[in-house]
Amino acid sequence: MANEEIFDKLRDSIVNQDVSGCVELTKEALADGISAIDIITKGLSVGMKVIGDKFEAAEVFLPQIMMSAKAMNAAMEILTPELEKNKTDEQETGTAITFVAEGDIHDIGHRLVSTMLGANGFDIIDLGTDVLNETVVEEAAKRKGEKIILVGSALMTTSMLGQKDLMDLLNEEGLRDSVKCMFGGAPVSDSWVKEIGADATAENAAEAAKVALEIME
Repeated sequence: MANEEIFDKLRDSIVNQDVSGCVELTKEALADGISAIDIITKGLSVGMKVIGDKFEAAEVFLPQIMMSAKAMNAAMEILTPELEKNKTDEQETGTAITFVAEGDIHDIGHRLVSTMLGANGFDIIDLGTDVLNETVVEEAAKRKGEKIILVGSALMTTSMLGQKDLMDLLNEEGLRDSVKCMFGGAPVSDSWVKEIGADATAENAAEAAKVALEIME
């Protein structure tokens, strides 16, 4: 099977909530020599974006989103060990504090980014979803003086606004200069990141890992 064809099938397995099919296609793709990163970024993540867009347009609802997430998670159970094989400990990359903004429980992208950062050498502190800004600041304060990057995501415009509040709080607590800040999620843009004084954003999990490494140099 050609790579493009299997990427399309992986995408469709996510969109159609086909858990078993997604698992088999993931195994098949690995057997064909396709990298775990390509399987994620060119197949599975594309499917999650499609299903996310359909959810925003009220074309599918929460049960469908949950089943698509189940398919994605099943595939990631297979792919995470493959990503870990490429993890390097040659240099201290730093610690990534990852979280989903307060009021937001959408965690598929968040978990994927956490996995990709871990595979690229970061120590991960995953705070989970619906996280208070004060909690993020507390975690950063504990590690002041270390190499820290805050990686927050928000799927909704309302929860995205909390990212500005977080930046304000970091400044108030005198922590802004000691951490890097990267935000992502559907409503997050380069102009938003610039407006709130953060360091970077990324469109997908693979790019997030690349950007995080760059800004931590």
